[in-house]
Amino acid sequence: MLVLQRGEADIVQTPYGRKGFIQGSEMKKQRESQCTQKTISLLSPLGTIQVRGCENGVHTIQILMDVAPAERSGSGAAPLSRVVNDSPAETSPELQRGVEWLQAYFSEPQTTGSLPLPAFHHPALQGGTFTSRVLQVLLRDVKFGETVSYKCLAEMAGTPRAAQAVGGAMRRNPVPLLIPCHRVISSSGQSGPYMSGKGDHLKQWLLTHERQGREG
Repeated sequence: MLVLQRGEADIVQTPYGRKGFIQGSEMKKQRESQCTQKTISLLSPLGTIQVRGCENGVHTIQILMDVAPAERSGSGAAPLSRVVNDSPAETSPELQRGVEWLQAYFSEPQTTGSLPLPAFHHPALQGGTFTSRVLQVLLRDVKFGETVSYKCLAEMAGTPRAAQAVGGAMRRNPVPLLIPCHRVISSSGQSGPYMSGKGDHLKQWLLTHERQGREG
């Protein structure tokens, strides 16, 4: 079961752009601007997931690992989801879109390919950086239920000798699940590290979840 809780808003300084992956010129224009961020917490099969964002897009996703991953039902039935939010209008459409996508991912994973993703509003996703380019390629080309090696992703991003750097880009991914760094695995076929090795079991659960969802 998924449960939503509205977090407290606070003001932070952000040099971010307006929509999606940020262009350098947009980042400069927004360097001195402020945005109001809010947090929505989801209780998911992975434990609590905190989705943080503003009116321009999702900033971060944090998996707290406060419970062990739930085992999927042998029948393949999708778990029910329930939203608890007394003032949904107070959260931005982009943040709501991100939360709805995550709910669908856990409840009806086979539908996520047709759902719109939210805009992203984090400096790691600004245009022109290696991290941004690799994450964009991953998001665009590695679909639900698929995996790719670090080496292959480096080649897809136009930097065939940068497999190790791709691993660093995955560690810097501010919006896991939405940008699926869990789909990047070792050339040997091993799942490889997740959340600096602390969430390896979560990565294995996610890959199994997607494989079952694709087969279903």
